Amino acid sequence: MSAQRRGLARSARLFHAFTLEQSRPEVFYGALAADSIEMLQELTDLRGASVLDVGAGPAEFASAFRAAGARYVPVDHDPAVPSVRDGGLVATAAALPVADRSVDLVFSSNLWEHVEHPEQVADELVRVVRPGGLVFLSYTNWLSPWGGHETSPWHWLGGERAARRYTRKHGHPPKNTVDQTLYRISVAQGLRWAQAQPEVEVLVARPRYLPDVARHLLRVPGLRELLTWNLLLVLRRR
Repeated sequence: MSAQRRGLARSARLFHAFTLEQSRPEVFYGALAADSIEMLQELTDLRGASVLDVGAGPAEFASAFRAAGARYVPVDHDPAVPSVRDGGLVATAAALPVADRSVDLVFSSNLWEHVEHPEQVADELVRVVRPGGLVFLSYTNWLSPWGGHETSPWHWLGGERAARRYTRKHGHPPKNTVDQTLYRISVAQGLRWAQAQPEVEVLVARPRYLPDVARHLLRVPGLRELLTWNLLLVLRRR
């Protein structure tokens, strides 16, 4: 497993795929799943590994993990999620029906911004991972260009104001409701949690979609909130 250098070409591919997230979601999530698998394979062997995908949604992640040889189990609170209907678990992320230290890898992509108590959820992800296992946690922070999701970038002028504008323009409210299903979390919040969690070692902390060199952004308060887009943390359970 050799480390790959993530440069501008990779970022360009991901951001191009991101522009299709609404019209052709399978393109974006397929690209993101493949990128996630490639990065994880630098850190661990997925063949035969038990993988718990918390906040599972797009079926592309299920396909990618299974193609890599992992024993993949999706978890979501919504029983209608396609990957959950196909042998997954219905549960909340804050109370996983999984034994302590029983999973090789917990994968949670773009869930943290949708839970009211993210640190509680993150602690739960750590609880179920075996010593030496990994936690993959990524999320979109509120002040990123996509922090308001479909109301972006107007969320920079206020979440409620952005939602009202979206409703006027589209004739219906946005899917994500600020402070109900979308929360104003920061890059700093995730970094503080990871650094204070005694059960983990931080292996990776960087903007998920940007080149590797952009990890230096995380050292600059303020700027990191605007430019990170999506914080990626990969942690090893002690």
